[in-house]
Amino acid sequence: MNEPTDDAVIRASALGKTYAEGKLRTPVFDGLELSVRKGETVAILGASGAGKSTLLHLLGGLDTPTSGEVYVDGHRMSALSDAERGRLRNRALGFIYQFHHLLPEFTALENVVLPVVLGGVSVAEAEKRATALLESVGLGHRLDHKPGELSGGERQRAAVARALVNRPGCVLGDEPTGNLDEKTAATVFDLMLALNRDQRTSLVLVTHDRRLARKLDRVLELHEGRLRELAPDEV
Repeated sequence: MNEPTDDAVIRASALGKTYAEGKLRTPVFDGLELSVRKGETVAILGASGAGKSTLLHLLGGLDTPTSGEVYVDGHRMSALSDAERGRLRNRALGFIYQFHHLLPEFTALENVVLPVVLGGVSVAEAEKRATALLESVGLGHRLDHKPGELSGGERQRAAVARALVNRPGCVLGDEPTGNLDEKTAATVFDLMLALNRDQRTSLVLVTHDRRLARKLDRVLELHEGRLRELAPDEV
């Protein structure tokens, strides 16, 4: 089922999440609103435990909200079956985590090819697309190397390529540079922004690094269950 979302590639409406354990109820947020436009870059700041990762999981359809709705590419996630959500995630969203989550037994090329093949594209076309993207992130000479043979920065660049290979409308990143040294983190971050400009893919990134957050179009802070947009002098 589709809903009008203007130019939003991803939208949360009256979103709420409460965790239940026995009789204990722990609300994370309630009535949260968020809209991300095509090509927009958004940083989400917040203290540890504020619910930033929970929010990303809800936006990506990896978790189910207690209330409210998430729309991805115009589709209401709660109206889709598990299989339909999985296909929509693979087509419309990319994910980058603090740890690369590359499959250790596969080469860099095979790791990036996999999401394309799962989307129904031929192996030949998938390899062509994956190779071009890996070359664009500076890993053209590392196609046949497995993750254990790559540096931390190279593994994360391969993860960025994997997130973008299906040309998603939005990439969700959970501290994508948090496991890297300062110089490598800045390099990977700038790479993500360059690819964002080239492909017009929206970015929603959870980060603790305010210096990196300042490079994005908008900076939001998640505090006590609410998102507040920060002015430039507050970041």
